[in-house]
Amino acid sequence: MTDDNLLSRISIDPNICFGKPCIRGHRIWVSLILDLLSAGETIDTILEAYPGIEKEDILACIAYSAEMIRNVFADSY
Repeated sequence: MTDDNLLSRISIDPNICFGKPCIRGHRIWVSLILDLLSAGETIDTILEAYPGIEKEDILACIAYSAEMIRNVFADSY
Protein backbone atom coordinates (compact mmCIF):
# COMPACT_ATOMS: atom_id res chain seq x y z
CA MET A 1 0.00 0.00 0.00
CA THR A 2 1.40 3.40 -0.95
CA ASP A 3 1.67 6.38 1.38
CA ASP A 4 -1.10 8.14 -0.55
CA ASN A 5 -3.44 5.20 0.04
CA LEU A 6 -2.49 5.12 3.70
CA LEU A 7 -2.92 8.88 4.10
CA SER A 8 -6.44 8.65 2.67
CA ARG A 9 -7.31 6.75 5.88
CA ILE A 10 -6.67 9.89 7.94
CA SER A 11 -9.36 12.54 8.28
CA ILE A 12 -9.22 16.11 9.55
CA ASP A 13 -12.63 17.68 10.11
CA PRO A 14 -13.06 20.77 12.29
CA ASN A 15 -16.41 19.36 13.48
CA ILE A 16 -14.95 16.05 14.64
CA CYS A 17 -12.52 15.70 17.56
CA PHE A 18 -11.74 19.42 17.54
CA GLY A 19 -10.17 19.11 14.08
CA LYS A 20 -7.44 16.74 15.24
CA PRO A 21 -6.28 14.14 12.71
CA CYS A 22 -8.28 10.93 13.22
CA ILE A 23 -8.62 7.55 11.62
CA ARG A 24 -11.28 8.07 8.96
CA GLY A 25 -14.72 6.97 10.15
CA HIS A 26 -13.61 6.81 13.78
CA ARG A 27 -12.97 9.25 16.59
CA ILE A 28 -9.56 7.79 17.29
CA TRP A 29 -6.84 10.40 17.18
CA VAL A 30 -3.65 9.73 15.26
CA SER A 31 -1.76 10.98 18.33
CA LEU A 32 -3.43 8.33 20.52
CA ILE A 33 -2.22 5.54 18.24
CA LEU A 34 1.28 7.04 18.16
CA ASP A 35 1.29 7.37 21.96
CA LEU A 36 0.31 3.73 22.30
CA LEU A 37 3.03 2.61 19.91
CA SER A 38 5.65 4.75 21.63
CA ALA A 39 4.62 3.26 24.98
CA GLY A 40 5.45 -0.18 23.62
CA GLU A 41 2.03 -1.44 22.60
CA THR A 42 2.04 -3.72 19.60
CA ILE A 43 -0.14 -3.37 16.55
CA ASP A 44 -1.96 -6.53 17.60
CA THR A 45 -2.79 -5.22 21.08
CA ILE A 46 -4.03 -1.93 19.62
CA LEU A 47 -6.24 -3.83 17.18
CA GLU A 48 -7.64 -5.87 20.08
CA ALA A 49 -8.39 -2.70 22.06
CA TYR A 50 -9.96 -0.96 19.05
CA PRO A 51 -11.63 -3.74 17.02
CA GLY A 52 -13.14 -1.29 14.51
CA ILE A 53 -9.79 -0.36 13.01
CA GLU A 54 -7.41 -2.28 10.75
CA LYS A 55 -3.65 -2.70 10.62
CA GLU A 56 -3.56 -0.29 7.68
CA ASP A 57 -5.15 2.39 9.88
CA ILE A 58 -2.26 2.11 12.32
CA LEU A 59 0.24 2.23 9.46
CA ALA A 60 -1.62 5.30 8.18
CA CYS A 61 -1.05 7.02 11.54
CA ILE A 62 2.67 6.36 11.23
CA ALA A 63 2.73 7.53 7.61
CA TYR A 64 0.82 10.68 8.57
CA SER A 65 3.29 11.56 11.30
CA ALA A 66 6.23 10.97 8.95
CA GLU A 67 4.63 13.26 6.37
CA MET A 68 4.08 15.99 8.97
CA ILE A 69 7.72 15.81 10.10
CA ARG A 70 8.91 15.99 6.48
CA ASN A 71 6.78 19.10 5.96
CA VAL A 72 8.10 20.78 9.12
CA PHE A 73 11.68 20.29 8.13
CA ALA A 74 11.07 21.17 4.47
CA ASP A 75 9.60 24.51 5.57
CA SER A 76 12.60 25.33 7.77
CA TYR A 77 15.15 25.22 4.95
